[in-house]
Amino acid sequence: MAEAANAPAGPDGTAPAPGPDNTPGTDTPGTDEGSSRPLPEGVRRRVVGLASDALGAVAVGELPPALRPYAKFTPARRAKYAATALAAALESDPAFRVRIADRLRLGQPDLVRALEAGTAPAAADPMDVAAAAYLVRPAGWARLVEEAGEEAGRVDAEGAAAEAVRLAEKLQEELAEARAAARAEAERQRAESEGVRKEAESLRRKVRSLEADTRRAQAESRRLAGELEAAKAAAAAERSAAESESRRLRHRVAELEAAVENGRRTAREGRSVEDMRLRLLLDTLLQSAQGLQRELALPVTALRPADLVEAVEPGSASPHDVARRGLAEDDPALLDQLLAIPQVHLVVDGYNVTKTGYPQLPLEQQRMRLLGGLAMLAQRTQAEVTCVFDGQDLDVPVIMAPPRGVRVRFSRTGETADELIRRLVRAEPQGRPVVVVSADKEVADGVRKAGARPVASVLLLNRLSRG
Repeated sequence: MAEAANAPAGPDGTAPAPGPDNTPGTDTPGTDEGSSRPLPEGVRRRVVGLASDALGAVAVGELPPALRPYAKFTPARRAKYAATALAAALESDPAFRVRIADRLRLGQPDLVRALEAGTAPAAADPMDVAAAAYLVRPAGWARLVEEAGEEAGRVDAEGAAAEAVRLAEKLQEELAEARAAARAEAERQRAESEGVRKEAESLRRKVRSLEADTRRAQAESRRLAGELEAAKAAAAAERSAAESESRRLRHRVAELEAAVENGRRTAREGRSVEDMRLRLLLDTLLQSAQGLQRELALPVTALRPADLVEAVEPGSASPHDVARRGLAEDDPALLDQLLAIPQVHLVVDGYNVTKTGYPQLPLEQQRMRLLGGLAMLAQRTQAEVTCVFDGQDLDVPVIMAPPRGVRVRFSRTGETADELIRRLVRAEPQGRPVVVVSADKEVADGVRKAGARPVASVLLLNRLSRG
């Protein structure tokens, strides 16, 4: 960025004449000097950063028109997207630069006072000093900026030299490694060549041995071919003899089958007389029984004596017909009897059970412990199990994988778990056995009216603790 003198031009368009102390004319309390060199990049970044930080404290109406779109940006976004506009405004708008300088004076008063007094703090960063001098414009600010640029160039040059030395050392190390790798590769190639030579010699020996084995195998094959021909001739002779014997045996079998058939025919003829006499006797008995039935005029009925005894049939049993042997309400055997009913549906009020059994645990651990026990219970009893948790106060969805055999549901926003349980019970067909586990009396009364069997939470806890 090039810095021109910011003093207003005279009537003839030239800069105003210097004052008595040989300094140019000013438009701010500080001295405004010109700089013939562009701002060093490091100084320019510091100036833009200071301006972007102070821009948010300047009223929008006091900003140059080019910077007003960036007024609501964060300082980091202003430094990124409005850097060119900020630098141009600082260069061309002295009033805006003065406002930024005033903000800098409030933020770093010691540094600004030192610059206005004509001294630069020895411990300060040259870049910070140059940026502050550019904004405040004390006497000799252009020199400070140029010195900062020279310092930055010197540091960059030293860094480049150090980087060149480091790169040269790295290249030397890589060259040494490459040479060592080349020597190792040459050694490996020589070793492989020696191995290949030895392997070729071994293969030649094996080939000679295989050629000798092949010749022996060919002689053995010719011998076996002769033996095979002799065996084929012997087999042909044996096959001819076997065919003759087979024909003789088939003829003998035919004779024996004919004799057996004659014997069966004779036996059937002798048995037919006895069968006829037995059938005649059965027909007589049946006709007598039919005549007696007509005479007594007995009605046809499908009832049996056992059908008249009052009891609960297996298919129509409900949870209210089970466990009437005086079992305690917390006896796990009661829950076992209820879950043995065919097609039973077990609905569990989740938090009611966990806060009864282990309220000291966090909610997530309460859910995991209860669902683990319900999964084992569902596997043993093959009952349908649904566990309901209150979800109206949840801030975020619960991420979990329901265990096998257990349906997990959370109530909707504005709905309690008790209401969801009652909806689940009402959704079941009339007559299906439903068991609801909850210590809430209101829940128990509601599901009992809907036809479900309520049981206490302690009953389920006792059953799960039993294993």
